[in-house]
Amino acid sequence: MEKLLASKKLSPRWYERFPRAVPVGIFSLTMAVALLSVFAIETAEDRRQSALIAQTAQTIASGLERRSNANAAYLRASAALFATQQMVEAPLFRTFIRQLHLDGRYVGSDGIGWAMKVSRDDIPTVESIMRRDADAGFTVRPAPPPAQPYVTPVMFLEPDTLRNRRAVGFDMTSESVRRTAMKAAERSGQPTATGHVVLQQEGRPGGPQGFLVFMPVFSLPNEDGARNLRGYVFSPYNAQQFLQTSVDAGHLSGAGIRLYDQDASGLTLMAAIAPSEVSGQVIRRPMEISGHRFLLEIEAPATPMLSTMSVMTLLFGLLVATLLLVLARLLTQQAMEDRIALAWFEQQSSIRNSLTRELNHRVKNTLANVLSIVSLTRRRATSLTDFADSLEGRIRALSATHDLLTQSDWGTTPVAMVIKAELAPYAQDVHRHLDIEGPEVELAPNDALSLGLAIHELATNAAKYGALAVEQGRVSISWQMVGENLARIEWIERGGPAIDLETKRKRGFGTELIEKIVAHELRNPVDLRFEAEGVRCILLIPVRRRNDFAIRQGRA
Repeated sequence: MEKLLASKKLSPRWYERFPRAVPVGIFSLTMAVALLSVFAIETAEDRRQSALIAQTAQTIASGLERRSNANAAYLRASAALFATQQMVEAPLFRTFIRQLHLDGRYVGSDGIGWAMKVSRDDIPTVESIMRRDADAGFTVRPAPPPAQPYVTPVMFLEPDTLRNRRAVGFDMTSESVRRTAMKAAERSGQPTATGHVVLQQEGRPGGPQGFLVFMPVFSLPNEDGARNLRGYVFSPYNAQQFLQTSVDAGHLSGAGIRLYDQDASGLTLMAAIAPSEVSGQVIRRPMEISGHRFLLEIEAPATPMLSTMSVMTLLFGLLVATLLLVLARLLTQQAMEDRIALAWFEQQSSIRNSLTRELNHRVKNTLANVLSIVSLTRRRATSLTDFADSLEGRIRALSATHDLLTQSDWGTTPVAMVIKAELAPYAQDVHRHLDIEGPEVELAPNDALSLGLAIHELATNAAKYGALAVEQGRVSISWQMVGENLARIEWIERGGPAIDLETKRKRGFGTELIEKIVAHELRNPVDLRFEAEGVRCILLIPVRRRNDFAIRQGRA
């Protein structure tokens, strides 16, 4: 065991020096890995969401463009037919349009209309013909200004509904946005869309936003190859209706859509489908309808703060981190306990060696005391019986004090216990008068042995010749501290037989033992007086610190 302990380094290892920081560090590191995993999952989820929104934006834009292209094809077909006619009359227009839309759908628009170019001077004639053949209330509105040479009123608009009748008679040339688109269509010969306008069908100036698509209709070329503009086939669009009919709501999955008119003045919101929850994640995609630029904005639906996979990863990471925290705490605690146990075993080994040395020392001292006692007793004894009795009493005194020291684990022993142990045989007699008093004072083992031997000799002498030999005798033992490290013990006998002067002059073995052996062991002189009232003895005993004599300092 000694070799094993010697080979072990008892200095604490790094993880033992930080028993709390190491588990917390492992927990923090594991949670950091879990959080990084969650971050990676959420990043991938955001990218997937962005890809889905981009795909949705592409699908919606394609759907809107397909609807507008299909309507543009109808406008081209109508323009080709009306270009061959001398006059576009109501029966012809309605028959053609109705045959064109056999299924009753107008692909997101409010229908198809005919706006004829009319000279300013021919306005009354056109109004008269329209009132007679088609619409009794037909009027070109608003009245053109004097400088305007012609007007382009809406002659027909199919389907013939109350909503569409509000637009009949309206002069398209009177409004700048419509006029600009019509001029562009005339130059290109292709369907051309306006910017945002409020359709006449809405019946109020501040109504919902919409737009129109114009297709110019020219007359057949004359001999010079020239063609004259006869009017426009057009389709009006309510932007909100156009957006809703072009988008499959089932594929939105809670996403929001906004349609903007993009012109020189900026962006103007024309229609919107609100998302289920606002997320702020927006994708914008420009699109073109009949030569005009629009902007489509898709807002992704709000998603939970953490996806299901992230929550599961976080919970799993928390569980693993907690388990590692507990395991690391147990391991560091066990390492600390093992180190403490090794230190304790090392200390016990040291204590055992000290005990062996101390026991050897104390046995030698005790044997030396015994030899001195035997030698002095032999010289003073008058008979074998006297020698045996004296020797036995002194050996018992040493034994009694040894018992006290053994009970205190060879530590400090109170003065009161030493005195009471030596006077125990005399305290049992009710006729004996013993007064023992003093403060709590602890003595070192060697000093306790010397005090016990001195008290034994004084008590034996008092029992034979002094105060303990008669009933009226009284013995008083008191002690007190007379210095920081020095106790004064006083033995006083009163009421005993008178002391003979011859006895006082003769020095017995007890007197020599106290004045020589005890004084030598206590390292202080003993004041032993034989007064007329009785024996008086003053002992000075050092009160040493525990470290000066203790063989064990307690267990770590």
